[in-house]
Amino acid sequence: MRHLPKASLGIFWLLASVLWVDSTASAASTEADFKAAYAAADAAEEQAGLLRNQWLAAEAALTEARAAAEKGDFYQAVTAAKEAEALAKASIFQATSEKAAWKNLEIH
Repeated sequence: MRHLPKASLGIFWLLASVLWVDSTASAASTEADFKAAYAAADAAEEQAGLLRNQWLAAEAALTEARAAAEKGDFYQAVTAAKEAEALAKASIFQATSEKAAWKNLEIH
């Protein structure tokens, strides 16, 4: 039986949290909720940028969050912002784990 590397499992769990995001965004989300969620997502995305590992999916989710907020749909805006944050954190995890994992590679 083949086992996934620890880094792959970590990314799996971080991405699985994206599915959980929708259940954490309240149907009565406000503009303040959006601003807080967006700030957290933006900070995580900036950190991913410093590691040179930004994912297009995170950028797309941030764009979707801004667009939903402009339309006044704060529930969707918060949901998209939290998704962007989860994706950015997954990209951060990927960058940091791969930075260390390359040392364990076998060279043939």
